[in-house]
Amino acid sequence: MPSYRSLFRTPEFTPLLLGAAAKTAAQTVGGLALGTLVFRATGSPLLSALSMFGSSLAQVLGATFLLSGADRLPPRTALTAIALVFAAGTAVQALPGLPTGALLTLVALLGLAASLGGGIRWGLLNEILPKDGYLPGRSLFNMMSGLMQVAGFAAGGALLAALSPRTCLLLAAALYLAAALVLRLGLTARPPRAAGRPSPSATWRTNAELWSSRPRRLTYLGLWLPNGMVVGCESLYVSYAPHAAGTLFACAALGMFAGDVTVGRLLPVAVRTRLATPLLLLLATPYLLFAAHPPVPVAAVCVTLASAGFGASLVQQERLMRLTPDAMAGQALGLHAAGTLTLQGVSATAAGTLAQLASPAAAMTAMAAGSVCVTLALATAARRAPVPSSAEPAPDRTPS
Repeated sequence: MPSYRSLFRTPEFTPLLLGAAAKTAAQTVGGLALGTLVFRATGSPLLSALSMFGSSLAQVLGATFLLSGADRLPPRTALTAIALVFAAGTAVQALPGLPTGALLTLVALLGLAASLGGGIRWGLLNEILPKDGYLPGRSLFNMMSGLMQVAGFAAGGALLAALSPRTCLLLAAALYLAAALVLRLGLTARPPRAAGRPSPSATWRTNAELWSSRPRRLTYLGLWLPNGMVVGCESLYVSYAPHAAGTLFACAALGMFAGDVTVGRLLPVAVRTRLATPLLLLLATPYLLFAAHPPVPVAAVCVTLASAGFGASLVQQERLMRLTPDAMAGQALGLHAAGTLTLQGVSATAAGTLAQLASPAAAMTAMAAGSVCVTLALATAARRAPVPSSAEPAPDRTPS
């Protein structure tokens, strides 16, 4: 397996990583600012959760109509354009007097653009790295994301104490512009990975082919459902602890960083492939303690421990790439990213609704219990999977 150091010697890897880092920083600062802005204006946990994670709901439309562009558009041009769209949309959200409905509409429109960006980015990563380099490369991206979220939420919390949410949104827009500049100058002009024009029909055909394999279906469900329900818990940090939400988000990012380092670099392959179920259970079970409404220090420990379980996605993505032809890699990874974010948005909506009816702590406990049940059900389904034909790789019996 390539070392992290060797990845930085791979052409285009560094600018792709830096562009993603700027984008993640923009998302964390901007998301926290927007969630705070909406919560202060409405006092609604549901609307606050939707403002931060509602863009994920639009991912299902992108996955249905736009995702063929992940392999059929020039990567550099597409990634740069998407970063510019986010810069413009975030700047518009900072306009004074914009109604909450208009803010949420912008969130949904940006989610459509994001649904295409994930497939393009991860397909390009799979293209520029050697075959055995995707997992350490994705691990490094996840580690970067964790660090940028820690820094972004910590900085965002400090900025919100000194500045208005709208000013923080403008800072996020500037970070998106920086991401666009890095991508445009650092990446080379590559042709699309697949021939043909992007179209809804092309998206449907490839999605149907990806979904036709039972091992891939189980892998996708494992990437989408347990993860999404736990993000529903995260969407309630602002309403659970309005003055310490940045701390909880930073602790979650720190735990995710630790999990990615452990799975991506420290565990041998033979051990790693058996850890999907334990990691997914770790992802959810600490949130069950929120039934006792723990104080912020205890909640921070629970959040940090749980988020290490996000390392399960590396195991699952590695398996997805083993099960997928290279020509469909971009759309396969895009479908994973879009489905994950869609389920996160659905879960944030469900968690916010439960919090409106009961309390944020009760809603977080319910979402965590649901994640545990889904993980166990998928593990059972994987064990009962029939032996595949010789034309299809055998599943590794992890709850994918």
